[in-house]
Parts: sequence; structure tokens; C-alpha cells
Amino acid sequence: MAMAIVGAVISGCGSGPNQVGSAAIIGPDAVSLTQVQSRIDAALSKTDVVAQLAVRGVGADDIARDVVTRAIMHDLLERTAATEGLTVTDAQIDQELTAVGGTDALLRSSLHDRDSLRQRVRDQLLAVELAKRYVDRLNVVVDIVAAPSRADAEAKARAIAAGGAAADAAFRTNAQRDLPFRAAADPEAASMALFGTPAGQIVVFQPAPSQSGWLVLKVVQRTIDAAATDPSAVSRIDETTLAKIGERLLQPLSQELGVRVNPRYGVWDPIQMRVVAAGHQAGSIITPAAG
Repeated sequence: MAMAIVGAVISGCGSGPNQVGSAAIIGPDAVSLTQVQSRIDAALSKTDVVAQLAVRGVGADDIARDVVTRAIMHDLLERTAATEGLTVTDAQIDQELTAVGGTDALLRSSLHDRDSLRQRVRDQLLAVELAKRYVDRLNVVVDIVAAPSRADAEAKARAIAAGGAAADAAFRTNAQRDLPFRAAADPEAASMALFGTPAGQIVVFQPAPSQSGWLVLKVVQRTIDAAATDPSAVSRIDETTLAKIGERLLQPLSQELGVRVNPRYGVWDPIQMRVVAAGHQAGSIITPAAG
């Protein structure tokens, strides 16, 4: 099944982690501000596509944030592909482009140029391959508690991080503990922070922005090397979902390296794994202090 091709992407490394000349800093490396801004300008020059997006409420700032997001995700995918020995050939990219309408049609209907389009497809194919490798081996166990507001959720998260009696009190109402989840059994959930957060950390997020409720999850256990229980499961997951799962599998690396975004574009949201406007993060991830 062909994947949807959306957004725009650019990669590039600066000479070092200097925020002034960087669109983003990922660990010890920088994504070039000049190259990213060039890609943003090229995308915005496609006035017909930009106008169509504007009708749907997507503005120039949203486009810029998407470009920076794709640059960050490309960097993380390149690192992971090297570690995992994942490869994508030009023939695979050509086949995928043909399946979704051909290069020329996609260039007319997207914000990409030819090079960035091929890179975007390559990134998605790498994410799919990463998901295929781990989706039936990825399991988590979580403690979960509901909260009526962000403030209450953050207070509960701090209490859980403190441990002991404070944590026990936080889990006393509207809570469940030691809940197991399998990625292969719930592919949609497998693309969420629930499955990407390392064990011991606490996730605070709002599952439905249109509602007031928040959730706090403590990841008790996360394994990516469990014995496969349903080898055919991956064949029942569409490639768009697999790509999302593959990108979520990059979350531990993004946290290990650290991702900093040039404030002109926004901030990195670890819950959504993308760049958002300052103050619009969907939640947060807390690492309890070592005791």
C-alpha cells in the first residue's frame, strides 16, 4: 500500500552546535539554518499549493515548522539506519513514487522540489523498515492516572516522580497499574509516546485536545526485543501507520541526544515528535531524579 506524501524536508549539518547559525541542534550536530531557510523559501514560492493549504488553516509558520521537523526526523533516521543496517534503494524510491502518482504530479501538488521529495520518500521507507523490524517485539507496561486539567496532571507527575507515599497517593483514584500493551495488537497506539518513552520516565499529555482531560503515564517497562508472538501482524498494518510507528521508535534517541530548535521556528515537542509554536507542546516527559 502506498504511503501519503506530505510536507517538505531538508537536511544539513553545520560545523557545530551553534544555535545562532542552526535551525536545530541534535546532540553534537547542527542542522544548517541557511539550508533549512532556503527550503522554507522554496516551499513558500509554490504559491498555488500554499494558497490551498491556507484554506485549511495551514500558514507560513506551520510550513516552516514542518520543514524543520522533517530535517530533525531525517537526521534521527539517518543515525538509526546506520546503526540498524537499514537501506533503501533508488529503485524502491522510484516504485513508491510511481505508486502514489509519479514524481511530476507530486511536485505539482506538494511543497517539495525533486531532491527533497525523494529524500522524504526515502525517510518514510526507512521508518517503515524500522517498524517492521520491531513492531511485534515492542511491548510496554505502564501505570496510568487520569487528571481533570494540565495543572493537576503535572502535579500528579511530580508526585509520581518523587516516589514513595506521594506516588502511591497519586495512583489512589482514577488510576490503573501494570497495564500491558503490545504494539502489534494496537498499531495506532504504537505511534504514540506511550510506546516511545524509556522505562522509568513519566509522560504527561492530553489525549484529545478538544476535551479537558489529561493522562499521566509512568512507563514501568519497555522492551523492543520480546519474542515475536504474531509474525504475520506486520502484514496487517498499512504502511502509513508503520511509518508513524517507525518514527516513534526514534523517540529514545531524540531524548538521549537532545533536540533544541532555533526559537524563530518554535520548540521541539517530544509528545508529538515535531516542532510546534512555543507554548503549544502537547505535554511533557519527566525523568525522575536518580535516588
